[in-house]
Amino acid sequence: MRSVLIALTAACLPLAGYAADPPPKADKPADKPKAETKFEVPYRLTDTKHVHVRAKLNGKGPFNFILDTGAPAVFVTKAVAKKVGLEEDKKGWGTFDSFVLEGGLKVEKAQGRVEDLFQLEGMNGLGLAGVELHGVIGYNMLAKFRITYDFTAEKLTFVPLDFDPPEVKGIGKGGGQGGLEIMGSVMKTLAGFMGVKPNFEVKPGGFVGIEIEEKEKKLFVKSVLKSSPADDAGLKAGDRLDSVKDTSLDSLSDVARVFGKASVGDTVKLTVERGGEKKTFGIKLGGGL
Repeated sequence: MRSVLIALTAACLPLAGYAADPPPKADKPADKPKAETKFEVPYRLTDTKHVHVRAKLNGKGPFNFILDTGAPAVFVTKAVAKKVGLEEDKKGWGTFDSFVLEGGLKVEKAQGRVEDLFQLEGMNGLGLAGVELHGVIGYNMLAKFRITYDFTAEKLTFVPLDFDPPEVKGIGKGGGQGGLEIMGSVMKTLAGFMGVKPNFEVKPGGFVGIEIEEKEKKLFVKSVLKSSPADDAGLKAGDRLDSVKDTSLDSLSDVARVFGKASVGDTVKLTVERGGEKKTFGIKLGGGL
């Protein structure tokens, strides 16, 4: 069919009485679109279903934060600010020398507010989240990125934007909570009367160091991060994933679910197919930070 259409077009050109102008010569080859920079940030849901990520502040940590698009800014507790040497101004704000989210995302000139939010004090006092929380990451940082939330995956995708959020206003020293800060102490006291002892002995998710792709309904190792636990164990790009801890793998969500239950220091048995033979490896999971 394609050859017929071409022949008809060629036959009609002489009847028109003119020939088409030759295409203009390009001065230079068109620039190829730049590859989009993106970062993959590991996360977990707390027992209260908040999105929990880890970060190092001024080279110290890691510390536990929740992502909150409703919060106006980054908040850190007074104890953490003291530990990392964050100097606050008269209004309670400070600028971190470095703010690095797990996954390698470094936020330049990150500003945070030093304040013991009553919400975090209450959650920590009662142990509601299942992990001790050290702060909140809010609008003044989140607005710098396009963030993809996929709760079937084990990581969030952050894409930097050319956008500088406006300065946060209306929060002064000691007045950010409208007098509700007393609720944190009340909840702590209530926890004592109730005999509630928070249990924060929760290990962070283990780090493997492989990128996985799905082809023809099969899972393959696309790449192996150098010096990662997977590299140390002997995994190679091209290995087809067969099972993890004797659990067969049929989709990427299966991989995320199985590895999501493993923590730093755990050894996970992974079976792959390589060159027509099945090989089993013991991967001792590392820490992401």
